[in-house]
Amino acid sequence: MSNFSEERATMIAAGDLQEFVPFGRDHCKHHPNALNLQLRQLQPASELWSSDGAAGLVGSLQEVTIHEKQKESWQLRKGVSEIGDAADYDEELYVAGNMVIWSKGSKSQALAVYKAFTVDSTVQQALWCDFIISQDKSEKIYKSHELEKCICILQSSCMNMHSIDGKDYIASLPFQVANVWATKYGLLFERCSSSHEVPPSLPREPLPTMFSMLHPLDEITPLVCKSGSLFGSSRVQYVVDPAVKIVFLNIDPSIVMTYDAVQNVHSVWTLRRVKPEEENAVLKFPEQAGTLQNATTSSSLTAHLRSLSKGESPVASPFQNYSSIHSQSRSTSSPSLHSRSPSISNMAALSRAHSPALGVHSFSGAQRFNLSSHSQSPKRHSISHSPSGSFNDSFLAPETEPIVPELCIDHLWTETLPNIREKNSQASKVFITTDLCGQKFLCFLVEAQLQLRCVKFQESNDKTQLIFGSVTNIHAKDAAPVEKIHTMLVLEGNGNLVLYTGVVRVGKVFIPGLPAPSLTMSNMMPRPSTPLDGVGTPKPLSKLLGSMDEVVLLSPVPELRDSSKLNDSLYNEDCTFQQLGTYIHSVRDPVHNRVTLELSNGSMVRITIPEVATSELVQTCLQAIKFILPKEVAIQVLVKWYNVHSAPGGPSCHSEWSLFVICLLNMMGYNTDRLAWTRSFDFEGSLSPVIAPKKARPSDTGSDEDWEYLLNSEYHRNVESHLLNKSLCLTALEVSNAKDEDFSQNLSLDSSTLLFAHIPAIFFVLHLVYEELKLNTLMGEGICSLIDLLVQLARDLKLDSYLDHYYRDSPTLVKTTGQVCTIDQGQMGFMHHPPFFTSEPPSIYQWVSSCLKGEGMPPYPYLPGICERSRLVVLSIALYTLGDESCVSDETCQYLSKVTSTPQKPQAEQEENRFTFRHSASVSVLAERLVVWMASVGFTLRDLETLPFGIALPIRDAIYHCREQPDSDWSEAVCLLIGRQDLSKQACEGNLPRGKSVLSSEVSSGTEAEEEDDGMNDLNHEVMSLIWSEDLRVQDVRRLLQSAQPVRVNVVQYPELSDHEFIEEKENRLLQLCQRTMALPVGRGMFTLFSYHPVPTEPLPVPKLNLTGRAPPRNTTVDLNSGNIDVPPNMASWASFHNGVAAGLKIAPASQIDSAWIVYNKPKHAELANEYAGFLMALGLNGHLTKLATLNIHDYLTKVRTWHPYPGVMPAT
Repeated sequence: MSNFSEERATMIAAGDLQEFVPFGRDHCKHHPNALNLQLRQLQPASELWSSDGAAGLVGSLQEVTIHEKQKESWQLRKGVSEIGDAADYDEELYVAGNMVIWSKGSKSQALAVYKAFTVDSTVQQALWCDFIISQDKSEKIYKSHELEKCICILQSSCMNMHSIDGKDYIASLPFQVANVWATKYGLLFERCSSSHEVPPSLPREPLPTMFSMLHPLDEITPLVCKSGSLFGSSRVQYVVDPAVKIVFLNIDPSIVMTYDAVQNVHSVWTLRRVKPEEENAVLKFPEQAGTLQNATTSSSLTAHLRSLSKGESPVASPFQNYSSIHSQSRSTSSPSLHSRSPSISNMAALSRAHSPALGVHSFSGAQRFNLSSHSQSPKRHSISHSPSGSFNDSFLAPETEPIVPELCIDHLWTETLPNIREKNSQASKVFITTDLCGQKFLCFLVEAQLQLRCVKFQESNDKTQLIFGSVTNIHAKDAAPVEKIHTMLVLEGNGNLVLYTGVVRVGKVFIPGLPAPSLTMSNMMPRPSTPLDGVGTPKPLSKLLGSMDEVVLLSPVPELRDSSKLNDSLYNEDCTFQQLGTYIHSVRDPVHNRVTLELSNGSMVRITIPEVATSELVQTCLQAIKFILPKEVAIQVLVKWYNVHSAPGGPSCHSEWSLFVICLLNMMGYNTDRLAWTRSFDFEGSLSPVIAPKKARPSDTGSDEDWEYLLNSEYHRNVESHLLNKSLCLTALEVSNAKDEDFSQNLSLDSSTLLFAHIPAIFFVLHLVYEELKLNTLMGEGICSLIDLLVQLARDLKLDSYLDHYYRDSPTLVKTTGQVCTIDQGQMGFMHHPPFFTSEPPSIYQWVSSCLKGEGMPPYPYLPGICERSRLVVLSIALYTLGDESCVSDETCQYLSKVTSTPQKPQAEQEENRFTFRHSASVSVLAERLVVWMASVGFTLRDLETLPFGIALPIRDAIYHCREQPDSDWSEAVCLLIGRQDLSKQACEGNLPRGKSVLSSEVSSGTEAEEEDDGMNDLNHEVMSLIWSEDLRVQDVRRLLQSAQPVRVNVVQYPELSDHEFIEEKENRLLQLCQRTMALPVGRGMFTLFSYHPVPTEPLPVPKLNLTGRAPPRNTTVDLNSGNIDVPPNMASWASFHNGVAAGLKIAPASQIDSAWIVYNKPKHAELANEYAGFLMALGLNGHLTKLATLNIHDYLTKVRTWHPYPGVMPAT
C-alpha cells in the first residue's frame, strides 16, 4: 500500500484523450482530380486509350493502393493568428503521393483546409519556410513584413515554393536532394551522395554535400564550414564529407546538429551568414594562397550549377560521378531554355528585388542560373582526358563567375568519443527543451541504445555564442518536448510515460482510457513466447521487449488490482478498451501541451498534459517564487507543486489557490492539519496526497470534529450576525475558539523542510506581488486570498509593520488575533534573510504619494517580468510629474531597485532620494514622451481602465494633452492609446496612399464628363479612407449608386429567337433595370448628405439619370424609345424629381447661398423642370429655401398650372 501511495503521489493525470487521424488523409480521398493525375502518371497516354488500357489502369491502381500508406507523412506546428498573437490551434502539413494539404484547426473548431497543392511528381518532402525579403544581411530579427512565408514542396528535380500571398516559384535542382531543412535564412539542402562519387585517381577536392538558398529567386550556393575537429585541421572550406549528415536544425537559436557515420559522434554547429574573410578563403582569390586544383574545383562547381541555363540535362552532373564530367560534351549554342513557365522566360535575369514589385508570381529556378550571355558560340568545349586530370578553358571561361557562398556553419560542440564505438548510433529524434527555471537542453534520442542524451547549453555573457555542458543520459525509447509547460514527455523502455523537466523526473503520466503499462505488459507477456513475436518490429524493439520482461517481474501487480486503491471504473475501462498486446509505441507531434501517442496496433490518440497552474494568482506567485529561489530549489518546488496539482482527481479551478497554500506551507515546515484557517479549506473531494484523507468511520453518527467544522464555517458566522439571532437573545458558542486558542500554543515549524530557510525571501516577493495586484482593479478577489497567507507569515516572522500595513489596507479581512506558529531563536538562525528584505513594507501607494509631495523615498523594489505594472507606474510618475526624461531611457534607474537573488548593496545603506521637480520641458513635451513610451512597452487603453483611478490620473492627464494635437509620425499604438482611432489607421504604413490609389483606379473607369456627373465627387475621400481603410466599401457604394452611365443589358440570344424578338427581349430587360436605376437617387441622397459647399458663381451639378443600356459584346445602345414595347407614360417624372432632391440635399446647412443663386439654378429647358422642383424641395428640407425672396416665391406659385415646381415649393414654404 505504501508503494502504491508513493506511486500515486507522483502520478500526473493527462486529459482530453481523443482519437487522432491526420485530416489530410481523408481530404486526399475526396480532393478533385487527385486520382486522375496519379493514373495519368502511371500510364502513358497511348496506353490509356488502347483496347487493353483498362487492365493497365487496374494494375496501376492496385500498385497505388499497396504503397500509398507507406508514402504519407505529416507534421504539426503551433498556429499563429493574423494579428500576430499566439493562437491555440494546430496547423497540419500532410503529404501523400503528389499532394500536399495544409489545414488548420483547434479543440473548439473543426479542421479545415487552408491550402491544397497538387504537383506533377511524387512529393519527397514538404515544409514551412520563411524567406527574408529585405536585402539587409545583418543578424537582426526581421519583422513580419520583411518575411515571405512559404510552403516548400520538394520533388525529384525541382522545388516548388508557394507563398501565402499567392506568389509561386519553381527552382530547378542541379543535383538529387536527400533532405531539405528550413533555416532562419532560407533553405538548406543535403545532396544525395553515392559510394563511387570520388574516385581515388582524381587529384581534386570532393564536391560540396550541403547547399543553401536564401530566396526562391537566389542561386543555390554551397555551405561553408569552419571547423577544428570534424574535418581535420582548423580551416575554412566547403562541407564535403559525405559521411556527415544533418539530423536536426533549429531556427532560434540557429544551430545545426550533424552525425558523422565514420566517427559515430554528433556535433553541434551554429548557422550564420558567411564572413568576408571566409568567403575569400573558399573562393581562393589571388591574395589567398590557392592552387589550380582549388580554382578548378570552384569553377567546375559554378559551371555545373549554371549549366541548366544552357539546356543541359542534370543527369550529366559532377555531383553524381566524375566519369560523367570527363565524358560529357558541353555546348553553349542553345539560346533558350525549356521552362515550366514559358510566358516569363524573358524575365530569368530578374533579381528578387525586382520580381515582387512587378507582380511576377511564377519563376523557373533553372533560369536563375543563366547569368551569362545567350549568344551563339561556334566553339564546342570538351574536357581533356590527360592523366594529370587537368581541365581546359571550359570551366575557366571568363564569363563564368564563381558562386559566392552565403551561409557558414561554425563548430560549437562535439560529444566525446565513446570507448566502444557502436554502429547505428545516429540520433533518430532531436529537439530543444526548456525546464521550469528556463534552462535549455539539447536532447537527442539514440533509439538503438534506448538513450535520450541531454546536453545543457546557455548563451555567453556577450550573447555571441552558445556554451555546452556535460551530457546526461536518460533511459528512453522515445521522447517529445511539451513547450507550453517547459517539460518533455519520455517513453521508457517498460512502456511508462514519464514527464521530465530538463533532466529532473517529475512523475508518471496516467492516461484515463488507456491501460496502465505494468498491467498491460503483465497481460501481454505471461511467458517468453508472446503474440508480439509474430509482429514485424524493428530490431531496437526486440531489445525493448526484453527489458520489459525484467520490469514486469518487479511491478506490484497485486497492489494494482486492489480495488480499494484505485477507481474501479477507470481500470475496468482500461482493460476492455484496448486489445491484448496494445501498448504505446512512440510519441510524436507535440504542439503547445498536446502530444500524439502512436499505439502498437497502428491507431493514434492525442492527449493533453495539464498546465502548471490555471489561476492567474497562482501563476504569478509561482513566477515570483521561482525568480527568487536558487534554480535547484526552485525546480524541486515546482515539481512537487506540479505533482500535487496534476494528480488524478486533482482540484478544480476554484480550489487551486487553497491547494497552493497548503502545498507551500507544507514545504515551509507548517503542519497544515493543525492550522485553523487552512483546515477550513474546501477541496471538493480532492485526492491530492498533500491533503490527508479522512479515515473511514464505522458508522454515520458523526463526531466532535464535524460539530467543530460547522461552528467554524462561514454559514454559522452569518447566522450569528443575523438580526433574528440578536432579537431572540441567542448567545454565540465559543467552544471552538477556546479549543483553537489552546491548540495554537503547541504549533511550531519543521526546520528540515525544503523552503524553511527561504521563508523571509518568499514572504517579501509575495508582498511585492500583493502590491502589484493592488494596481489591477480586476484582481480584488486575488488580493483577499493572498492577504491571508501574508498575514500568517508576518505573524510568525514577528513583522508588526507588515501586519499594520495589511490591516490599514483591509481592516475587515485582517483579524487582530490569530494562530501563531512559534519559531525559536535557533530556527531563526537557519533562515536566510536576503539583502533586499526591508523591515518597512514597500507600498506603491505610499511611494507615489511621497513622490507627489517631494519627500525622500528609497527606490521601489520590483521583480523583473512580474511586477511590470509597478515599474510602469513608478516610471510614468517620475517622467510626467517630476520631469525626469532620462528615467525611461536608462536601464539603471534611481527610482527602481531590481530584486535579484545575487548579493547586492544592503537596502539600509542606500540613500533616500529627495524627489525634486525638474520641469525643464513643457508639459506637452513630457506628455508626448510619456504616451510614446507607454505605447512602446505595450500599454493599452484596456490596461488604463484597470488601473486605480488615482494612479491613472497623471496618465489620463497626459493623454488629454496629446489628444488635441497629435504628431503625424506617431505609430498606430500611440494613436489608439490617446483615443484617436480616426488617426490610428493613418499611422499604418501605406494605408492612406493605398486607399487613394484604389479610389482613383475605380473612378477612372469612365470618361471625365461621366466622373463629374455621378454626383459623388465631393466626398472627402481622405477621411473616408481613414474610417474604412481595410476594405472598399466606399468605392462599392459609389459604384452601386451611380446613375450617370448606361446599365449593362446582358441577354443571350437563343437559336429559336429572331432578331426582332431578341431586340424586344433586351428592351424588356432594360425596362426592369430602369426600375432599379430610378430608385438610386434615394440612396445617393443619403450617401452624399451635407457633403457639398456650393460656389456662388457656379450652378449646382445635378447627376444625369441615364435610362439607356449597353448590350455586350459590341456595346450597342439599347433604349426605350423605339416603340417595340409598351412603356408607362411619364415614367421618369418622379425619378427626376427625386434626383433633384438628392442633389439639393448635398448642400451643407452652413453653406452661404442666397436667393440669386437659387434662381440662377433655374433650368432653361422644360424637361429639367422636375429636377428643379426636387431641388427646391431639398432646399426647404435643409433650411435654405427661407432665403428665397418673396417675389420669387410668388412668381413660382403663379405658374403652378403651367410648370411643376409646385410639389417642391408648397411643402417647403
